[in-house]
Formats: sequence, structure tokens, C-alpha cells
Amino acid sequence: PTAQLQTPVVNRFVPSATNALSAFCSESVPKWVHEVIRSVAAELEFFIPQPFAGEILGMCRALGISLGDGILLNFAYESTAFCTSIVAQDDKGNIYHGRNLDYAFVDILSKITIDVRFIKNGQIAYQGTTFLGYVGLWTGQSPHRFTISGDERDGGKWWENAIAAFLNRNYPVSWLIRDTLSRAEDFQSAVLRLAGTPIIAEVYYIVGGVSPKEGMVITRNRRGPADLWPLDPLGGAWFRVETNYDHWTTPPPFDDRRTPAIKALNATGQKNINLESLLKVLSVKPVLNNNTVYTTVMSAALPEKYQTWIR
Repeated sequence: PTAQLQTPVVNRFVPSATNALSAFCSESVPKWVHEVIRSVAAELEFFIPQPFAGEILGMCRALGISLGDGILLNFAYESTAFCTSIVAQDDKGNIYHGRNLDYAFVDILSKITIDVRFIKNGQIAYQGTTFLGYVGLWTGQSPHRFTISGDERDGGKWWENAIAAFLNRNYPVSWLIRDTLSRAEDFQSAVLRLAGTPIIAEVYYIVGGVSPKEGMVITRNRRGPADLWPLDPLGGAWFRVETNYDHWTTPPPFDDRRTPAIKALNATGQKNINLESLLKVLSVKPVLNNNTVYTTVMSAALPEKYQTWIR
């Protein structure tokens, strides 16, 4: 049952997960937000779709926390995720996708980062990397179809987004990643779904496929796409780098992870790009930094190569 999905894993990590909840909720949530969310919690299934509602309920039971706090924990994870994502094509047309996820509370989150697999009819339907007790995915792969990562785009405090989600019934950005991994049949349908579905916050979705030129950075507003930025290998653009700033602007000097990543990719060269060399690019400072929780490299055409490192 959906409500029991995370229970066996949660039971192994109760202290760490409870610490994460306490840190997030005590340091970053106004008291009035607690009251609003807790009052809504009784009507959870009216506001939150399945399977997410059932999984949050099961997680709360396993941790022994209130439903309101479980909802807060899940929406708190929607914020302040500073990231670097790269999608690249080698000289043979193979697509590779890698990401660093940077976050506050890195010491806590590194202890509760997990790879998850969703099984259907005995096969891996999709997989991803997430945090214990969190029902969304910021990183994931649909085998032999596509890969997705999400990078935050600045737009409002997370608790404002959470309340907007309840009022408008829009998806949190990471729930749309998981929903797309579950439903989309190929790269193109994934891009359409990620670009067009209303969400609660602005975000960058980075998508990789299985065929040449199947790479895309989608810059999202809440209601739809602000920009689509595809790979253009014939024009020399064999990779795209997205951090947390619009690609047509210059990142601020105090947080320029884009320039070092581009420099490392150009030094690597298209003929030498693969999952191993992509990991090295994502390990160059400050692309890799003190807030990096994990690094994942993946290629939908080689689903068995999906791998995550706790940094």
C-alpha cells in the first residue's frame, strides 16, 4: 500500500530523519505557517494527490510525527536547492547527464540521502535519488527513455509556494519530476509535460534522452515555460550547463559555478565525455563545494550505470 511504501526504510533512519525535520521546521518556518498547514492536514487527501498523500501519511506514522509536520518537511525540501546540472552529447551521439545537488543542512541530508527504485511488473519503471521521508524527486531516470534533474530558480519563500500549492492544486516541482518519470513515454513527451504543467515555484528542468540531440534545459515559470534551450551539437553546442541562473544572464561573481563547469567540459572535449569524465567535471571546485550533498551521473541508454556519490 502507498501509505507503507517508505516505512521499512524510514524505520532504519528515524533519528536522522527526525533531526532533519526539526532543523528545517524550527529554523525556516514562521509559526503562522505551522498553524495554516496543520489546519489543512486533516483534509490532506483533498489537497494533495495520490500517491503522494498516502506516502506522506505512511512516513508520518513511521516517524511518529504529526501529519502537518510531515507536509512541512516535504515542502521545506522544495527550497534552497542550489545545484549544477549538465547534459552532454559525445561525438558518437550518446547522451550523458550529471548533477550536483547543493543544500543547506548538508551534514544532516548526507545521512538520509537514498537511491530509490520503483518497480512495476518485476521491472524498474523508474529510479531516482531523494531524501528519506521526501516523496518528490530532484534527480531521476526512466530506463531507455530519459533522465531528469531539477535546479532551483529563485522565486519566493518556500512556505509561500506551499500555501499556493494548496490553494491552486499545482504540483511541487519535484513531484512533477516523479510524475513525469512515471508517465512519460519518451524524451519529447517528458519535455512537453515538464514545460507545460503548472507548478508551485519557478525551476530549471534539465532533460536527457537516448538519441542524438536529445538534451534540453527548460526554464520554468509557475504557469509554463520561459525558455527552452536544446543541445545543438551540429552548431558546436554539445553540452548545456545550468546552475541556478537564467542561461542568458551572467551569474553573480559570488556564485559562479557555470564558468568553471564550462571550462572543465571544454578541456575534457566532446570525444572524451562519458559518465566517468562527467563525474570529474562535477568534482571541480566550486562546482563541487561545501554544500554539495550528492553527485549523480546517469545515461538513459545505459540505465544500469546510474550512480550517486555522497560528497
